[in-house]
Amino acid sequence: MARFRIQPHVRLQEWVAEEKGFFADEGLDYEFEAQGLAGGSLTTSSVKPADAAPVQARAGAFEDMEKGRTCDVSGACHWAVNAAASTSHGRMWGKAYSICTSGVFVAPESSYQRPEDLAGVPIGVGYHSGSHYSAIQGLEPFLSSDQVELSFVGLPFDRVRLMRDRRIPAANVWGAQYYLLEQWGFRKLVDTTFMIGFLVSADADHADLERYFRALRRAQAELDLEPERYKHHWLAEMPDDLREAADVRRFGTGERIVFEPYTREMFDRTHRWMERWQLFDVPAGDRSTYDQAVLA
Repeated sequence: MARFRIQPHVRLQEWVAEEKGFFADEGLDYEFEAQGLAGGSLTTSSVKPADAAPVQARAGAFEDMEKGRTCDVSGACHWAVNAAASTSHGRMWGKAYSICTSGVFVAPESSYQRPEDLAGVPIGVGYHSGSHYSAIQGLEPFLSSDQVELSFVGLPFDRVRLMRDRRIPAANVWGAQYYLLEQWGFRKLVDTTFMIGFLVSADADHADLERYFRALRRAQAELDLEPERYKHHWLAEMPDDLREAADVRRFGTGERIVFEPYTREMFDRTHRWMERWQLFDVPAGDRSTYDQAVLA
């Protein structure tokens, strides 16, 4: 039987489960694919502020899932996972999701002080990814739709480098990237905390999925009890140039997995919100139903 392939999401739970032997306790024969979209980069540490403007990356989490991931289980924002599962690019795990700390940051010296000051300001996000959707959701109470301006500047760690080098005025970041900017004194103007979903491949073994999630439940309890013991795992998926500048002792714990159902109502409300913002253009008749898309 093939090994169960896990793509971590630049979070701590999988690494804690490995360190503590929780996967082994469950009898899960697994391997990590740690270089997934969330931990990737389009830019490098050699990019200088005087260089040309950053590439406009028009591919993100949804497109990554659409072309087919090679792992059995992976993570992405629930909007993208919902859309991918609705168009038969895997299925959504319906028995758990996570909550991801996220925010729109500006430089400490920035003149932008309030969320309303971001009207017409290009905010760096990743296309069709959590930072894209959560920026819109987070800014809805403050700005009209025509005032929200997003700039698709690449993958999560790209946005950290671009902000560090003052090449973009604002960015929506989450997880490790959030803690890096916070550590460097960047200022959060809007909280954009959002839900992460789990995408499972069509041929993933259901018993292995149950083993995986039982191990993650134990890992979450460990993080809740003694978070400081496990923060060094933030370095596992961090690029070398940023790892050298990170004091992970000052980081939080990032995503928190919630072992509750992703319900039919959640699924349908997510579809309606994406349609309202014209973020999901597949006709309703061509989409999978909740029962087809979600392993509830």
